Amino acid sequence: MTRNAQNEWTEIGSLALVVVLLFFASGCSVKKYAINKLGDSLAKSGTTYSSDDDPELVGQALPFSLKLIEGLLAESPKHQGLLFAASSGFTQYSYVYVQQQADELENKDVVRAAELRLRARKLYLRARDYGLRALIARHPGFEDRLRHEPRVAVRILGKRDVPAAYWTAASWAAAIGVSKDNPDTVAEQPQVEALIDRTAELDPDFDHGAIDSFLISYEPARQGVPGDPAQRSQLHFERAVKMSDGGMAAPYVALAESVAQPKQNRAQFDSLLKQAIAIDADARPQWRLSNLIYQRRARWLLSQEDELFVETLHPVPLNTSAQGAH
Repeated sequence: MTRNAQNEWTEIGSLALVVVLLFFASGCSVKKYAINKLGDSLAKSGTTYSSDDDPELVGQALPFSLKLIEGLLAESPKHQGLLFAASSGFTQYSYVYVQQQADELENKDVVRAAELRLRARKLYLRARDYGLRALIARHPGFEDRLRHEPRVAVRILGKRDVPAAYWTAASWAAAIGVSKDNPDTVAEQPQVEALIDRTAELDPDFDHGAIDSFLISYEPARQGVPGDPAQRSQLHFERAVKMSDGGMAAPYVALAESVAQPKQNRAQFDSLLKQAIAIDADARPQWRLSNLIYQRRARWLLSQEDELFVETLHPVPLNTSAQGAH
């Protein structure tokens, strides 16, 4: 553990002790102050996880952290940092440790895979609700307007709302993705599009291309938009790679799954996933955990090629790098 991480957890541990000691204190304002201070520290503790080199260890630790965050939110329900941490944390936990497990089990145990997808859906919706709470705390009545006039409702959002809006959209889209048999959830796609498109307007460079990485996978699902969705995904891919200086595996995996595999372009699929695997996960510690997770998925996808591709002869090569974007 790095010195910064040690200091971070020392601070969290000290504040947690203060909260315990003050829990039964008569002064509510003192108790709430301590809880908010601990919430601030927990909300910033994501860097400790993001630089970790052991995804399984993180997966075992995350449930405790998420439940602690929920406990603190019960005491301080409008704490922006805690709401953000809950929305982003439940989204990432569900994708990495629940949905991916379901995908890997699909060909071995259909029943268990279906159970995991149902659990993933519930976790995604929990994440969405925390994101919406963060936005509602700043903009009362926002959710009602979003559900009735999504494109109008999102105009009230400003740049400071981008993190919460992004994770609300990401978790909502993920819930839709595992709810093909739930038409009510699928029908909420306009709300997702309004949120993610507004974040792209407000802060297109957010989190080193996170919005473009999201849109790589999302463009093929848009309804009623003219043009080739694969070309739109390609443009988002190039931007995401440029903004991360080619240091993140996620865009390569997203384009492989969202464009190359549906188009049955095995050459592009191979190239993208091998580029993801070739990234040095230690080169940028802040992205180490993400890269290790996506590299694992890339290896699994490569192992499934014979199942994913019907035609293996005469592949049509497409642009699989973003060198032209540099």
